Amino acid sequence: MARTFVDLSIYLENDVITDPPFMRPKITYQQHADTVAELGHFFPGVTVEQTPDGAGFAAAEWVTLTTHNGTHLDAPWHFHPTMDGGKRAITIDEVPLEWCFNPGVKLDFRHFDDGYVATAADVEAELDRIGYELQPFDIVLVNTAAGGAVGNPEFVNIGCGMGYEATMYLLERGIRVTGTDAWSWDAPFSHTAKKVAETGDTSLIWEGHKAGRDIGYCHLEKLHNLESLPSHGFTISCFPHKIRGASAGWTRAVAIIEG
Repeated sequence: MARTFVDLSIYLENDVITDPPFMRPKITYQQHADTVAELGHFFPGVTVEQTPDGAGFAAAEWVTLTTHNGTHLDAPWHFHPTMDGGKRAITIDEVPLEWCFNPGVKLDFRHFDDGYVATAADVEAELDRIGYELQPFDIVLVNTAAGGAVGNPEFVNIGCGMGYEATMYLLERGIRVTGTDAWSWDAPFSHTAKKVAETGDTSLIWEGHKAGRDIGYCHLEKLHNLESLPSHGFTISCFPHKIRGASAGWTRAVAIIEG
């Protein structure tokens, strides 16, 4: 049977605009000849000319970044110290691997305005439209306007977000991994900040994330290429890097389509 792999991850690169300036990664590239000093650690006295083909030792990279750069999976610990009614929230190295390889379903929310907060009714209406009934441990991906905005200087301000009730709608049906192609699972902060200033209601800050206090879950952020996926009928693989005690882990998210 034919199998198609769809890469759902963005590049991790210098000068990326898919993060605010203060949290952008820095990658220093070393060419083969740049690492001769490291070669000397293992083979004292060997010169670059003596290496095979005179090419030097090895290309390598030094990377400075946060666990939330690039496409990544957030652990419950990122959202709040506790989950599931007061239990210690699990960190990324504690996320069950069984959560990270499951059937996927895509909600197409590209038509919602930037800053819109999706509701449970929106989720239910989209599931009705695509004719899909959620199953426990499905991985639910949200395709927003941000998916087509990679490269736009305003990327972090683009796309809708998932509110508390929309997130709880999913979690109460056994969903434990969700994802978005936007910078955040929640609506962009620039839009939320205006609402908080107008209402004084600080519970609006990260309301989707904070659903994890009630039911622990993970979500993928800064996915890409979701528009190329069908609404369902594919499998998602999103195993995170195993960083001890961390709030997130970098992830090469992939959709697998059979047939």
